[in-house]
Amino acid sequence: MRLIPSVFLALCALLTCNAQAQEAGQLPHLAKEPAGYADASSCLGCHAEQAKDWKDSDHDWAMREPSKDSVLGDFSGRTFDEAGVTARFFRKGDTFFVNTEGADGKPADFEILYTFGHYPLQQYLVAFPGGRLQALTIAWDSRPKAAGGQRWFSLYPGQRFAPNDPLHWTGRYQNWNAMCADCHSTNLLKQYNDKQDSFATTWHEQNVGCQACHGPSQAHVDWAKQTQPGKTYASPKEIGLAVDFKALGSKGLVEQCAYCHSRRQSLGVGQQHGHAQLDATLPATLRPDLYHADGQIDGEVYVYGSFSQSKMFAAGVTCTDCHNPHSTQVKIEGNGLCQQCHNPNPPQRFPSLQAKNYDTPEHHHHQAGTPGAQCVNCHMPAKTYMVVDPRRDHSLRIPRPDLADKAGSPDACTTCHQDKQPAWAAKAIEGWFGQPQRPPHYGEAFHQVRQGTGDSLALLTGVIQDLGKPAIVRATAAEQLANLGAPALPTLRKAIPDESPLVRAYAISGFAGEPPVERVKQLLPLLDDPDLAVRDEAVRALTGIPSLALPEERRAGFKAQKADYERRLRSNADLPGNRLNLAVFLERDGRQMEALDEYRQALKFDPYFSPARINLVTLANGMLRQDEAEQVLREGVALPNMPVGDHGNLVYMLSLLLVERGQADEGLKWMDIAAQELPQNSRIRYNQGLLLLQLQRHAEAQAALEAGLEQSPDDADLLYALIYLHGTSGQREQAQRYTRRLEKAAPNDPRLVQLKGQ
Repeated sequence: MRLIPSVFLALCALLTCNAQAQEAGQLPHLAKEPAGYADASSCLGCHAEQAKDWKDSDHDWAMREPSKDSVLGDFSGRTFDEAGVTARFFRKGDTFFVNTEGADGKPADFEILYTFGHYPLQQYLVAFPGGRLQALTIAWDSRPKAAGGQRWFSLYPGQRFAPNDPLHWTGRYQNWNAMCADCHSTNLLKQYNDKQDSFATTWHEQNVGCQACHGPSQAHVDWAKQTQPGKTYASPKEIGLAVDFKALGSKGLVEQCAYCHSRRQSLGVGQQHGHAQLDATLPATLRPDLYHADGQIDGEVYVYGSFSQSKMFAAGVTCTDCHNPHSTQVKIEGNGLCQQCHNPNPPQRFPSLQAKNYDTPEHHHHQAGTPGAQCVNCHMPAKTYMVVDPRRDHSLRIPRPDLADKAGSPDACTTCHQDKQPAWAAKAIEGWFGQPQRPPHYGEAFHQVRQGTGDSLALLTGVIQDLGKPAIVRATAAEQLANLGAPALPTLRKAIPDESPLVRAYAISGFAGEPPVERVKQLLPLLDDPDLAVRDEAVRALTGIPSLALPEERRAGFKAQKADYERRLRSNADLPGNRLNLAVFLERDGRQMEALDEYRQALKFDPYFSPARINLVTLANGMLRQDEAEQVLREGVALPNMPVGDHGNLVYMLSLLLVERGQADEGLKWMDIAAQELPQNSRIRYNQGLLLLQLQRHAEAQAALEAGLEQSPDDADLLYALIYLHGTSGQREQAQRYTRRLEKAAPNDPRLVQLKGQ
C-alpha cells in the first residue's frame, strides 16, 4: 500500500524576490530584510531562565547545521541495506555524507546540509537544484540501545521506491520546503515559483526560537534598551511585543500553538501572531484519512484537532497548563500532571470540576503504580508514527469500548488487554460505574455515513444542529453535507452565519454548484467575514459567476479578492493537492486550458494522485479532447501498486469512456474489472446490465443486475432494470416479483404508477 507521509502542510511565502533567483532557485538562507525580527541572541540576556529551558528542547533541535555535537547518527562508515534500499554513512573531515541512490537511479555521495529533529529519531537534509532540501527516508533511531535504538532504519520498512516515485527520498513528498519547513524554522518564507517549480526559501531563525511564538521582537529589544527601572506597563503591546497571550484567552492561546501543531491548509500569508487561527490556516476536519469516526487519531494530526474535541478545551484548559512552553516538556511527570486539576480541591477557574481524588483504585480500578493506573493510558492512548515515535491522543476522552462496533474505532482498554474483546471491557466498566445514560456519540453518526448504512442527510443534520458539539465536529458534518447536494442546502443555509468560523468555512462549498443568484444571496456577506479562511472559501465558491450577478459596488472588490486568492494559490502550488486547488479555481473561472496544464502538472508531481487524474479526464472529455482523456486513463490504470479503490474508479471511468466512444466490448471488460474492485458500488452493475441489454445479451445482463442487487437489495434503479428485463422477455411472474420489491423499497417511486398500469 502506498502511503503519502502525513506531515505539516507548508507555509506559502508571498514576498517578492529576484526573478533570476526564483528561476534558478536558492538554497534556504537567513532573510536579508529584518521585517521587525531581532537577532536571535538578543533575547538571551534578559530572559536567562526561559533561555535555559529552551536550550536543547525539541524547538531548539528543530533544525541545525551538522557538527559532531548536532549529528546523532553513526557516520563512521556504517551501512544500511533493506528491501533493495542501500546507504553508507561516512565523514570526510568535518563534513558528513551519505552514499545512496540518487534521482538518476545511480549511487552517489550526498553531503548532509542540516540535521532535522533529534528524538526519538533524527533525519538529515540534502541540497538539490531549484533551492530544494530533500529529507533522507533512512533516519537515525536516537533512542537508547536498550529501547531498540542506536540504529539506522527506514521510514518505510520493507519498501523500496523507484527514483521517479514521489515517495523516493529525492521526490516531491520528501521535499523539506513544501512538506515541513515552516514549522521547523522561525518566520520561514517558502517563496515558491509555480512557473519554474523552484524555491528561494528564507527564515529569520533557523530553528524554532522565541520569535516563532512571541512574534517579531525588534521593537521589544528597542524598548528594553530605553526602559526606565521600576516603571510598570499596561500591556505587551506597550513594550513592543506582538502577542498579548493574556488578552487572547484560552482558545486564542491554543490557536497560537496550533499554527504548527495542527493538520491544516496554509492560506499563504504566513504566521499571523496574535490573530485567530483561521487568519493564517484552515484546520482539517475529522476526515477518514486522519481520524477514526469517533475523532480518535489515525493519521498524523499534531494535537490541535484532537484537543479541540475535548472537554478540557471547552473548559478553558490551554497547552501551557500541562506543558512548559519553553522546554515543551510536561510540567509534572505521571498522574501528578492531571491532579493539578483533578483533585479534592480543583482550581476555581474550572468550577464544573468534581472535587475528587482520581488517582485511586476506586477510580481507575487498577493496581497503583501499574500502567493501567496511569491517567494517560486510558484517556490519552498513543499511536506510533514514523516507526518509533509514539504520540498521545489529546482528545482526553473517557474510554468507550461500547463504541468499538458502533463507530468502528479503537478501544483504549483492549489496546492493553489484547487478549480481550471490547464487549468484555464495556461490561467491566458497567460493573464498576453502572450503566451510564449517554446521548448518541457523533462517532456513531459519522461511522454510518462512512459505511453508507444510514440516512446521511438526517445523521449529519443532527450533528451540525447540536450546538453543544465541538466546532470541529460540526464542521466535519458541514463538509460532508456539502457533498450531498440540494437536499442539504436548507441545513447549510443555517450554518452560513454560524458562530464558529470553522463551521462557516466548511459549509460554503455546498453552494458552489448553485445558480449565480442563489450563490450571491448566500455568500456575498461572507466576503467581509472577519476570518481570511472564510473569505477565501467564499471567493472560491463565487468564482465563475457573471460579473453582472454581483452588485455594482462589489464588483471591483471581488475582482481584487479573487486576484489575491489566485496569487496565494500559485505561491503554494508546490504539492499535488495544492496544484489541484489552483486547477479547480482556474476551471471554475472559465480558464479551461490553464486548468488542463495545472492538472497535468499535479500528475507530473505525483502520477498516483487520482483526484487530479479524474478532474483532468472529466475536463478534457468535456472539451471534446477524448483522445487525451482516454490516454490519461490508460496511463492511470497501468500504474503498479495503485490502491484498489483509486484503481477501480479509474477503470470504471475508462469503461464508460470507451462505451461512449463506441468501443462497447472493451468497455464491458473494464466494467467487469471495476465491479470486482468496487463491490460496494452497485451503480457499476446497473450500467453493466443496461449495456448488456442494449447488446441483446440478456442472460449476462440479468447476472450483472442480480449481482448488484446482492450488494444493494433496495436499489430502486436495479429493481426497475430487472422489471424491464423480465417484462420485455415475457417473464411476467418475475417482473411482478421485482415490482413488489420496488414497491416496498421505494413506495414513492414515480415509475410505479406506469408499472401498475401495465
